[in-house]
Amino acid sequence: MKHAIIVTGGKQYRVAEGDVIFVEKLDVEAGETVKFDQVLAVIDEESSVFGTPVVEGAVVTGNVVKNGKSKKIRVYKMKPKKGYRKTQGHRQPYSKVQIEAINA
Repeated sequence: MKHAIIVTGGKQYRVAEGDVIFVEKLDVEAGETVKFDQVLAVIDEESSVFGTPVVEGAVVTGNVVKNGKSKKIRVYKMKPKKGYRKTQGHRQPYSKVQIEAINA
C-alpha cells in the first residue's frame, strides 16, 4: 500500500489512495479536483522517498467531496469579581477530500 505525507492548511496528513480526510477549507468547489504538490514523503512496501523539504515531482490528487462547517464550539471568557462575562461561538470551515492517486 502506497502512503504519502502531504502538507495543506499548515498541517501534515498521512494519506493513502481511497482515504477521506477533512482539511482546512480550500478555495475549490465540491466535485472538483485538487492537487497537493507539497509532498514530504512517499512510502511504499519496498521503497521510501523523503524530501528535503519536499519530494520533487510528487503530486497527490484528490476530489473535493464537500465544503462545510464543523460543529459549534463555545468560547467563554470571564474575569472574576469584575462582572465581565463573554460568550462567543465558532464554527471552523473545512473541506472533505477523497484521495484519488499518489504520483511520485
